[in-house]
Amino acid sequence: MRAALAGLILAAFPFIVSPLAQERPPEPGDYRMQDYRAPVPATLAGARVLTTAEAESIWRAKTGVFIDVMPRAPKPANLPEGTIWRDKPRLNIPGSVWLPDTGYGKLAAVTEDYLRRGLVRATAGNTAALVVVYCQADCWMSWNAAKRILSYGYSNVAWYPEGTDSWERAGLPLVESQPEPRTGEETASPR
Repeated sequence: MRAALAGLILAAFPFIVSPLAQERPPEPGDYRMQDYRAPVPATLAGARVLTTAEAESIWRAKTGVFIDVMPRAPKPANLPEGTIWRDKPRLNIPGSVWLPDTGYGKLAAVTEDYLRRGLVRATAGNTAALVVVYCQADCWMSWNAAKRILSYGYSNVAWYPEGTDSWERAGLPLVESQPEPRTGEETASPR
């Protein structure tokens, strides 16, 4: 009787249901081109979708390469001389390779090359290596990047849609990191 009453109440007042239980948007056929911080689909064709527990298991066993695609704000070109610019720190999963700005819907050729080269370095050229792609929760950047990595012929792609938000909530470690250098930049700090 109580279960039936609870079901009737939830049916009559759907706004009571937790946002986590709400329906996710359907998986689009192509890349997301705008509104990158919005609910993401529950699936990505061709990729395995990971929970935090699954991502942690892969991380602890060191059986996958973790790729963080969180964007990085560029240094403004018009800063007055003498202005000190400080990059916003990025905390990511220890051992990750940070390839910022590679999750946009459309990439410039130089950014696409940066992603491809970063993947080759991270996987030692092994397109069958497990590649775990993440950003933050409800971030289409990781969905787009994982989809793009699949299109490059990588056959073992996992998407971690909850990213560093869920990782941190689970009490797992995060470390401050630097992005992988682009052509002409200094080398990144060791992972």
